[in-house]
Amino acid sequence: MVLTLSLIVLLAPQASPSPRPSGRGERGPVPRASASPAEEAGTSEAGHPSSATEATAKDKEKEREEPPVVTHHEARVGGRPLRYTVTTGMMPLKNEAGETEASIFYMAYVAERAGGADKRPLTFSFNGGPGSASVWLHLGAIGPRRVRMLEEGGMPSPPYQLVDNDATWLDLTDLVFIDPVGTGYSRAKKPELGKKFWGVEGDIQSVGEFIRLYLGRYERWGSPLFIVGESYGTTRAAGLSGHLVDRGIALSGVMLVSSILNFQTHSFARGNDTPYPLFLPTYAATAWYHHRLPADLQGQPLRKVLDEVERWAAVDYPAALAKGDKLAGGERAAVVDRLSRYTGLDKAYVEQSDLRIEIQHFCKELLRDRKRTVGRLDSRFEGIDPTAEGERPGYDPSLAAIRPPYTAMFNDYVRRTLGYKSDLTYYVLGGGIGPWDWGASNGFADVSEPLRSALAKNPSMRLFVASGYYDLANQHARAGPAEVGRRVVPAGRAGLARTVGPAARGAPVSMTQFRTHTTLVAPSGVG
Repeated sequence: MVLTLSLIVLLAPQASPSPRPSGRGERGPVPRASASPAEEAGTSEAGHPSSATEATAKDKEKEREEPPVVTHHEARVGGRPLRYTVTTGMMPLKNEAGETEASIFYMAYVAERAGGADKRPLTFSFNGGPGSASVWLHLGAIGPRRVRMLEEGGMPSPPYQLVDNDATWLDLTDLVFIDPVGTGYSRAKKPELGKKFWGVEGDIQSVGEFIRLYLGRYERWGSPLFIVGESYGTTRAAGLSGHLVDRGIALSGVMLVSSILNFQTHSFARGNDTPYPLFLPTYAATAWYHHRLPADLQGQPLRKVLDEVERWAAVDYPAALAKGDKLAGGERAAVVDRLSRYTGLDKAYVEQSDLRIEIQHFCKELLRDRKRTVGRLDSRFEGIDPTAEGERPGYDPSLAAIRPPYTAMFNDYVRRTLGYKSDLTYYVLGGGIGPWDWGASNGFADVSEPLRSALAKNPSMRLFVASGYYDLANQHARAGPAEVGRRVVPAGRAGLARTVGPAARGAPVSMTQFRTHTTLVAPSGVG
């Protein structure tokens, strides 16, 4: 495992020895909402008395905000008590006329500290999809409570349990978990408004507005600010870094977990050969885990195997693909041999695939002879293949293992422990969003430029990247500074952590490693 730098501030817990606070929910006051300049003055944008002022006031009466629920709790982290407050609620997003267009559900964790929280680090967290709620990082990685899974992240038998999370970041930073519009309980005010938020730019703008509102309502403008995103959440995080700095909100750090910044690296579209070499090391790691490699490779440590695969995938494999039909005879046979050697797939299958193996095809083919498939989120998982024929698995066994316990435990936790009750469906993954606007009609969505811009404009910002060897959703081979180009990340301002499994997807050992690597270095002048 390699790490060159980390991001988050290391602060020792300083909880006072007061009695354990009650976990019973109480409705807190609605934090002070911001108003548009015209609303504050009671005038139109032109400076004249606004004819809509009375109507707006009446609308506001109808749309009175439901106050957030505030609860108090205690956990043990590293054998020490950690007391904290959880604020659970909805943040309305309004247009310039003061009309609510959507509401974002959030859960904010603030540790009890002498001297208040205004200077304590604050981290905003979200997962990906697009269409995923923040439950995975929340209850699987960095929150003070986590879903108890089996040792390697597999699904336990019901009843499921929540336990204290020794790998939580809450003793280091306050945490705000955000569900973007169309995920969790977050909703557009009207169905036709949804498309405003369901796209690369609309998503960045709405989450950015949530962050601005949160800083004002909870008086956290003075806190060092961090963002952590997972999968598509890294796309959002990179875009937000540029969006926020252009609005005067400078981040102390951005953490990318299982990153995707340029979608050309993930699109298996005809004519795009970019992803095949990038995913090859992950195929090799998966084949090694399932004992599908030749004996000479299978007997080596995984990192040594990947060193060989990555060297070939970086130069020889792309060159071979670039030759197209000109690659023939012995030269083509040599490439087939290498791909078979590194993937564990039959040479005939590699040849029939025209040297280009898509993720879903690999998941289906690797263990086909055993009527098993491997997971996409975590390729260590095996699933029973309901049909032996076909090119794609019927389901992702790694997602099937985590979705039921996380769904059940979140709904139980938010209602019974946090006292927030809603009859809305909590959209854990999918079901709440419409078609996504990628904003790239002549190419692929790419948010590396906003990230590069943020790093240039904000010399104090640090970047941390974590990835998993067995993550087939987002390849680990391009998870470091190369993901955004060597020129994007200045020397000494990026860190890289590669773990034995996807860092935010359930295995306790990975969570401990993840925390360790994000607490090694505290940027000077912070904390």
